[in-house]
Amino acid sequence: MGTRIKKLLKIIGWLLLVLLIAFGGFLLYITLSDYKPEPVEILVEETTVPLVEQDTFKLMNWNIGYAGLGSEMDFFYDGGTKVRPPKELSRKYLNGIKNFVKANDTVDFWLLQEVDIKSKRSYRMNEVAEIEEAKSGHFGVFAKNYDVPFVPVPIYEPMGCVLGGLITLSTFPPAEALRYAYPLIADWPDKLFLLDRCFLLNRYPLSGGRELIVINTHNSAYVYDSALRIHELQILKKVMLEEYGKGNYVVAGGDWNQNPPGYRPGGNYNGHKFFKAKVQMNPGFMPAGWTWAYDNSAPTNRQNNKSFVRGENGTTCLDYYLSSPNIEVLKARVIDLNFENSDHNPVFLKFRLKSLR
Repeated sequence: MGTRIKKLLKIIGWLLLVLLIAFGGFLLYITLSDYKPEPVEILVEETTVPLVEQDTFKLMNWNIGYAGLGSEMDFFYDGGTKVRPPKELSRKYLNGIKNFVKANDTVDFWLLQEVDIKSKRSYRMNEVAEIEEAKSGHFGVFAKNYDVPFVPVPIYEPMGCVLGGLITLSTFPPAEALRYAYPLIADWPDKLFLLDRCFLLNRYPLSGGRELIVINTHNSAYVYDSALRIHELQILKKVMLEEYGKGNYVVAGGDWNQNPPGYRPGGNYNGHKFFKAKVQMNPGFMPAGWTWAYDNSAPTNRQNNKSFVRGENGTTCLDYYLSSPNIEVLKARVIDLNFENSDHNPVFLKFRLKSLR
């Protein structure tokens, strides 16, 4: 009996050693292949582009949830159990997103987040290419913020490879597009499997000699360390103030992953159930004169702990705009799509450039 136990323990020992070596090899592979973006990267640089003559613009901001978080879905990271929808449902979500983008053909700028190029979670569909094709004639700029060869969670159905990011589409060609990196929010090895968050800055020369700066941002979620959030926002604030200081017009839109300053739902909230985000933007974040543009008549985001039922899932506002004092906000409106194709609703903005600061 003693000999059998010794043999069994030896086999178990060898199995544990093999597993340890395999795990170490996996961590080494992920570490060596880790995406390490520069603080600032030039994505577009053009010496001659036509001047933009108009002074009134329309924007649409939308986190499309990689066409994987429509109304039928819950998500394991938010208290649900699912990782991705069936392939035919993911295709339905992407087609719905493309149809919405095509239908709103008077919008000058599209700021989209969570757009995949090649990810297991979206069945390796090239969503960037499909959306750009749907907006033929527009100028698209993509900024990568998620590039991991294999995400090992959840254990029962790993997310696998993820490659995605932000895309800004415009009817005007940008003279410059820059990717600004946000700081890492975790230490090794956790950081190997998380987003490398960023914002995308597009620059458009105007006929008056100034420039229109359009920023697409996707700020951190699942992080409640206020110091990390503040550090991240300070990078964006610094760039926005510098551009405004040059006399430029600056507008930023995106998924901020926190409520705007002083946010409260209005009216009956279009029949939705409100929940307050764990973090709210500091009203003193920007100097006087800067405008937070949002619509409190309907939510922009819903909880993913269960599939969506209006009035049952908690909903809130995470998607909105920030504009410089030389911009007049004419309209901000949530397009309530009942979260049919994404766990976010799109947000429309119309604004006018003031002739003088």
